[in-house]
Amino acid sequence: MGDIVDAGGVRQHVRTWGPEDGVPVLLLHGNCSSGGYWEPFVRDHLGADGRWRVVAPDLRGFGYSEPAPVDATRGLRDFADDVAALVDAAFAPGARPVVVGHSMGCGVAMQYAVDHPERVAGLLLTAPLSPYGFGGTRDLDGTPTTDDFAGTGGGTVNPDFVARIDAGDRSGDEPTSPRNVMRTAYVADPEVFGDDEDALVETVLSTATGDDHYPGDSVPSESWPMVGPGTRGVANAMSPRWFRVAEALVDLDPKPPVEWLWGTADAIVSDTSLFDMAHLGQLGVVPGWPGLDACPPQPMVGQTRAVLERYADAGGAFTETRLEGCGHSPHLERPAEVRAALERLASGGER
Repeated sequence: MGDIVDAGGVRQHVRTWGPEDGVPVLLLHGNCSSGGYWEPFVRDHLGADGRWRVVAPDLRGFGYSEPAPVDATRGLRDFADDVAALVDAAFAPGARPVVVGHSMGCGVAMQYAVDHPERVAGLLLTAPLSPYGFGGTRDLDGTPTTDDFAGTGGGTVNPDFVARIDAGDRSGDEPTSPRNVMRTAYVADPEVFGDDEDALVETVLSTATGDDHYPGDSVPSESWPMVGPGTRGVANAMSPRWFRVAEALVDLDPKPPVEWLWGTADAIVSDTSLFDMAHLGQLGVVPGWPGLDACPPQPMVGQTRAVLERYADAGGAFTETRLEGCGHSPHLERPAEVRAALERLASGGER
């Protein structure tokens, strides 16, 4: 389990490992997950040598943390503000952790770095959502597909998946069951879950659902697929309508070093994501798609690379690690490479 910490007015459940004077590492989980999704990585690859002080919170509305509402108009800043309060409470005074994100957690890490660059020793981004948000943008510079970012946010999430989370469905009987979604979308080969699979399914089921949580509300749109992002909840907070940190990242001062790891078999974050409405329309899964000129798939990986190259041109430094055959969870599928990236950041940072 872990401890409950009241930080920033939100009761946050936090798992910690290692001595208080260890190298500070902050692990931020992704959507439909919790801090428990990091446990196999920490247990098998960080926990034994006593070098690291690891803190892995459950973000608001996930795991055992308070299901405080998410104001999507702030992008992912509600989560980042919670993290900022937690850093002061969970680490030694003045600590500058290496901030490690997974998926949506990378967006939280980016926002935290934008708001508190002096408190970040390094950024380790694993399978990150684009700095331009999730869905609804067509070019490497984040140009929106439509003025109202149609096809992003809470209305694009499969309602049966949400209902099965809400019902605590632990079966693998249906394609939309949380276990099947985790096995088919979170990793390329579900055998990597091993004996941890049941515990990791529980991290998915820990997701608070509803308009203030996951997936959030939605609004009608005059553009395909006729739904746009609302102002509340998690999926809307990732919409490019509200989350766009590319320019702020490039302008960071100081600029922490960045390690970026992504898998070539990632079904969620890729240039042809199976969770991108435009790509699903192109495949014929969602009818009425208006075509490539009007609504191309979002080049998620290409956008991240373009932003990080601008970051480097502006005086920062980043390392890109392409993981062949890896899916959406590098810390489970390629833990040695993630550990190596963490070592590189820790060797250049301060305790």
